[in-house]
Amino acid sequence: MGVVTVSASFGAGGAEIAPAVAERLRLPFHDRVIPAQVAGRLGVPVAEAEANDETVTRGLWRLVSSLGTMPDPVGGVLPTSALPDERAYRVQTERVLGEIVAGPGGVVLGRAAAMVLRDRPDVLHVRLDGPPGRRLAAAVAHSGRPEDEVRRDQEAADRARVAYVRHFYRCDPAESRHYHLVVDSTALPHDAVVELLVTAARARGIGG
Repeated sequence: MGVVTVSASFGAGGAEIAPAVAERLRLPFHDRVIPAQVAGRLGVPVAEAEANDETVTRGLWRLVSSLGTMPDPVGGVLPTSALPDERAYRVQTERVLGEIVAGPGGVVLGRAAAMVLRDRPDVLHVRLDGPPGRRLAAAVAHSGRPEDEVRRDQEAADRARVAYVRHFYRCDPAESRHYHLVVDSTALPHDAVVELLVTAARARGIGG
């Protein structure tokens, strides 16, 4: 069935656009399920796998690791003395992505999937981006939170995603050469972006 990878900067609408594309193509949507599978394989709680996901600032990972604790999203801290290191999370994430391609296919949001699956002919790689100001405005409108608060989240998320890809794959996730299609999703309605991605995916023989 093939795979569509979606790399989306903060405020570019990836969390809305990617699952809509999956629904239109009749493919599974893979996002939060990936850290859950990684956690199962490494024998750690899902919260810890999510904490090591690419959306968490790497500086935070290093800080809490040096203190021997990991933040628990529901409050408190968790011991890390028996936790696998960051490379183990990356290796297992790559294995999950490979199994998605070899199995049911789907739409994958994030996880540096365009780099992991870059040599596959049955994959469409998409980048959703836009000027920082328009992405910020879109995120504020979507969340209804104060602009200063959202701006801090945007800056942290953008830095974390770039750092993750550069650290493990030695490249910049914003470079267009990694993708078949780069879309300014702040300049188009999300419905139009979904239609564009679905058309491109079907042109590569992906989807039902």
